[in-house]
Amino acid sequence: MQISGRFTIAIHIFACIATFEDDYKITSDFLSSSINVNPVVIRKLLQQLKAAGLIEVKRGSGGASIAKPPEEITLFDVYTAVECVGSGELFHFHENPNTDCPVGRNIHSVLDEKLLRIQTAMENEMKSITIADVISDTKRYISENNK
Repeated sequence: MQISGRFTIAIHIFACIATFEDDYKITSDFLSSSINVNPVVIRKLLQQLKAAGLIEVKRGSGGASIAKPPEEITLFDVYTAVECVGSGELFHFHENPNTDCPVGRNIHSVLDEKLLRIQTAMENEMKSITIADVISDTKRYISENNK
């Protein structure tokens, strides 16, 4: 299991917007220069974040902006906007355990509830951290490291 880089890139997008929005037009090219990925990747993520109501994107001279107060956007909101978690399940269970084997026949019963508990704990922790927390920490680190 590994959450893709889309999640951290999306959080990076929010930190960039909050940090630079007063001084720069926040375009996919601008964001890609900070994140160091292709602008096409950024545009796709911006579309997903926009569809989730987290980012506004204005064509032409507008650029990207955060659509609602950062205190109201959790990491879980970002995660659900950009990650493709099939059927809402974080863990992909191997497809065909051998039902002729006593372990293979019972492994789903053994693991399903445990994996759901792990996923629920992770999601609850993500719900407790906001984009405002990330922005605040980003600005603090910038301030501390530019002295």
